[in-house]
Amino acid sequence: MAGNSQRKGSVRKGGKGATVGSGGQVRRGLEGKGPTPPAKDRPYHKAHKSAKRAERVETVRPKRRTTKSTDAEWVAGRNSVVEVLTAGIPVTAVYVAEGAERDGRLRDAFKMAAEHGYPLLEVTRAELDRMTAGAVHQGLAARLPSYEYAHADDLLQRAADAGEKALIVALDSVTDPRNLGAVVRSASGFGAHGVLIPERRAAGMTAAAWKSSAGAAARIPIAQTVNLVRQLKALQEAGCMVVGLAADGEISLPELVAADGLATGPLVVVVGSEGKGLGRLVSETCDALVSIPMANQLESLNAGVAASVTLYAIAQARS
Repeated sequence: MAGNSQRKGSVRKGGKGATVGSGGQVRRGLEGKGPTPPAKDRPYHKAHKSAKRAERVETVRPKRRTTKSTDAEWVAGRNSVVEVLTAGIPVTAVYVAEGAERDGRLRDAFKMAAEHGYPLLEVTRAELDRMTAGAVHQGLAARLPSYEYAHADDLLQRAADAGEKALIVALDSVTDPRNLGAVVRSASGFGAHGVLIPERRAAGMTAAAWKSSAGAAARIPIAQTVNLVRQLKALQEAGCMVVGLAADGEISLPELVAADGLATGPLVVVVGSEGKGLGRLVSETCDALVSIPMANQLESLNAGVAASVTLYAIAQARS
């Protein structure tokens, strides 16, 4: 037909005619949407929801200020590992060397590790040698986690939460971990709210201290301080009386507990080192120096026993 210019066999396309130019649509499409945001920043992602949930928990739960000891510690040897597990000392994992002879001690260790839910891992003897720095491990070793020390202010807060007058034991350069453990055990048994130790030149919560504490270190907080004198002054400003144990103290322990309000108020008992006693600056900071009467003046008490005797007398006065 003259009026129809469509060729035979062609298909007529409906709609609008062809668009002249893209109007920037192609360029904008090639630009993309930028880098994908991290999972925690995407509202629909479970990581974002978990982060928000954790934030809500932290706003409700008070933060516990803790510091960790320098390194995790290894306990090597069958008897030592069994003693650690029996004492209830926290363990990260128990390691046994491949081919180690299965005797009664090894079976005891396996049983207690399973009861406490501790991982039991088998490694080569060479690997166990390396991990324990060449110690005589007899094919068995346990790894202790780094101890988390409390903040000194947490000790006062613990007393406040219990509605009690604070009772804190501070150690001045006590270097024997067994004495530290004994003090921790007595502090827990006689109602103290925590133990304060210097960060340097003093025993820390090692396996030996844990063992001497007979598990009490899990029931009472232990705080570290960079400067003991400064921390004692801070406790004094908080209302605590600070007394130090000294053989030549101006008042005796019976006089302390008999005096009205001295032993029953907020109190810090400072115990000196095994050989030198209290340092000069610590002695000068104390509000009073207290002596423990002895039948023989030549006799002396180590730090653990002195703390135990003093805490018992204070506990009797408070009860």
